[in-house]
Amino acid sequence: MCRKTGACLLSASFSFLFLMFDIAVAQPTSPPMEIHSKHWLFGYPLGAPATNDLIIRDIYALSSNDTRKFADWVAYRLTPHEIVGTLDLKRKWRADPWLDDAETLEPSSPNDYQGASDIGYDRGHQAPLSSFKGSRHASQSNFLSNITPQQADLKQGPWRVVGGRIRVIVKEGKTLWVMTGPLYERDMPQLPNANETHTVPSGYWKIVAMHDGATLRVAAFIMEQDTARDSPLQDHAIRVRAVQDRTGLDFFWELPDDVETELENRQDAVWLIGGP
Repeated sequence: MCRKTGACLLSASFSFLFLMFDIAVAQPTSPPMEIHSKHWLFGYPLGAPATNDLIIRDIYALSSNDTRKFADWVAYRLTPHEIVGTLDLKRKWRADPWLDDAETLEPSSPNDYQGASDIGYDRGHQAPLSSFKGSRHASQSNFLSNITPQQADLKQGPWRVVGGRIRVIVKEGKTLWVMTGPLYERDMPQLPNANETHTVPSGYWKIVAMHDGATLRVAAFIMEQDTARDSPLQDHAIRVRAVQDRTGLDFFWELPDDVETELENRQDAVWLIGGP
């Protein structure tokens, strides 16, 4: 029997707190949401903010960040059907019709990219327009949710080269899955005339996967905004694990843990970029 009421209350309070702690620890982590799409292989990039908008279109899927105004990741599958064609690919920029005006940049009233070239930025596709010459949905790549401010030397240098290598392999009859997105590791100059608050990426990552029967191959790259135009592509090849560490995203999480770990720590981009 407890003779001191205060002590009893204190003891009861601690017991309740410990019980609450035990209950909290015992709760299992909710499994990732199962979302099925042709645009990713063994799971979508996991770990983007819950406030993001997930958009799945005919030629790509993306996770649009309401605060930064750019996609945290874009995923797409490429086959010869998308790559090979004679469509006239015009860069007709449009605001994403599936996003609110305050969630994305816009090409008019005002043009948020006006003056961007004065500080070195091009409009950089994450899912590249040039990879969809065979798709009647190619114009979807011109929505500004799929665009980021990208330094011209990077866009027209190694970033363009890796896109070209992807298309070469797909034209050989292969199917490739691509995941790509921005890095935010240092402050960058903002677009001078954008009327929405936004954050310009400091760099970019790209993961390319090929699943050909029993063989699963991956290549991963990180490139900074100030990458030189003539920078060799092999200098930017890294492990998938390094992309995960720097983005906070998780890739290929539907694979068994041991297979996922081995894949994430593999560094083999030769199959994609060529070389000895």
